[in-house]
Amino acid sequence: MGLPGISIIFTKKAASAVKNGSVGVMGLLFKDEKATSGVEYYSIKDVTDIPAALNDANKKYLEDALLGTPSEIKAVVVASDAVDYVEGLNYMETLSFNVFAIPGILAGNVMTIASWVKSQRASGKRFLAVLPDCEADSEGVVNLATSDIIVGETTYTASQYTARVAGLIAGLPLTVAPTYQVFNEVDDVPHLTKDAADAAVNDGKLILIHDGEKVKIARGVTSMTTVTEANPAEYMKIKLVRIYDKIATDIQKTIEDLYIGKVQNSYQNKLLLVSAINAYLESLEQSNVLDAGKNNAEIDMTAQRTFLKGQGVSVDEMTEQEIKEANTGSTVFIKLNIKALDAIEDVAITIVL
Repeated sequence: MGLPGISIIFTKKAASAVKNGSVGVMGLLFKDEKATSGVEYYSIKDVTDIPAALNDANKKYLEDALLGTPSEIKAVVVASDAVDYVEGLNYMETLSFNVFAIPGILAGNVMTIASWVKSQRASGKRFLAVLPDCEADSEGVVNLATSDIIVGETTYTASQYTARVAGLIAGLPLTVAPTYQVFNEVDDVPHLTKDAADAAVNDGKLILIHDGEKVKIARGVTSMTTVTEANPAEYMKIKLVRIYDKIATDIQKTIEDLYIGKVQNSYQNKLLLVSAINAYLESLEQSNVLDAGKNNAEIDMTAQRTFLKGQGVSVDEMTEQEIKEANTGSTVFIKLNIKALDAIEDVAITIVL
């Protein structure tokens, strides 16, 4: 009797997914003299939560991140003399967040962190990491490639500005892309020609540009540049990756909490689970997160056939319905077809005289 409740949980998750900041939990990792051994953890929701004992640079990183209105910053601090970030990363693995950054990270540590991000995503922990000058070729890594960012009398490197960019991404609703989001506090950045900016974006670099009046993100891209069947071109867009990450995480966590180990693996219960997921997807369609009429969950017949063959079952002699209703032990095979809505970023106008 517990399974139908999943539908209610899914509906609530869909409703909260589109709210500003509702998916915007940010993970921040940095070194500070305050942490003398092990790690220290802080939950920060506004500037009054920033620990007074932190050094001025780290306080500023947190203030910068909060400008983007993430719903929460989960800050992990390691000792300033730590050789690497291993202890901090181990702690981060126990936390749930959507966007991650290590402001002030040195160039020699960047690719190590990128590899960690890839491994986390492969294991089912989905988040975006904003890293400086990092050609990771991954949908999970945002390659911030602009330095010499002038804010008043302060000039930021890309590494120092990752917290600000990560905070902005985290605070955006799923219906909004980072493309052309303005940094009102920034006075100037290196000026690029259109060709140079286009080339940078095509190389998977998130850059800041000056349009003659203000500084903004050229296009909200991830570092992914290699398109494969498993990694389609949609993964080049931060907005779309955030949507797919949110959907996968919501479904996974809900099933873990309410389904696994608690519900009999009958055909009827499989259908109830599929129905609940479809209700969730429909809610996201109604909120203009997903493209209406192009999203559905269903029993994965290909995977089901393969499983049954592996069990010695002669599926060639079975009807489609018999295959659907077949006992699959403790495993449920579900396939999702999903199409997220992108934001308007390219407009072609023809003027007829």
